[in-house]
Amino acid sequence: MDLESVKKYLEGEETENNEGADSSKVTKLPNRFIERFVTQGVKVDLIEPGRIICSMKIPPHLLNAGNFLHGGATATIVDVIGSAVVYTSGLTQTGVSVEINEEIEIEARTLRVGKAVAVVSVELRKKKNGKIIAQGRHTKYLAPRSKL
Repeated sequence: MDLESVKKYLEGEETENNEGADSSKVTKLPNRFIERFVTQGVKVDLIEPGRIICSMKIPPHLLNAGNFLHGGATATIVDVIGSAVVYTSGLTQTGVSVEINEEIEIEARTLRVGKAVAVVSVELRKKKNGKIIAQGRHTKYLAPRSKL
């Protein structure tokens, strides 16, 4: 995919394989919709100070086109369960301090792209002062394409 197509995809603009994003549907979703959408069915198997073990059956709506758990769902699970374990340590608040409608900047960099694996790093920063509010590293398996 060329750079302009990637840009259009991320911004929800029309591309050859995309009929365009309908932002009106997204803005009508209830607050914190994504947490419930992704973590529906989570069962807490063990909870103790500083530790939580959960299990869940992955529903079809969380699978990507390759039939694997979607990376966005993975990140949401890490965020929700990771925040919950902070609460078990006695804290009453967790999270990143970002104002409503505050603009952030997201920078993604490829660290390595091999034959079977790609590794990327992503930083989220407050645009007004450059303060890092979140970092993530993502390793992706690059499934070989069929030669048929």
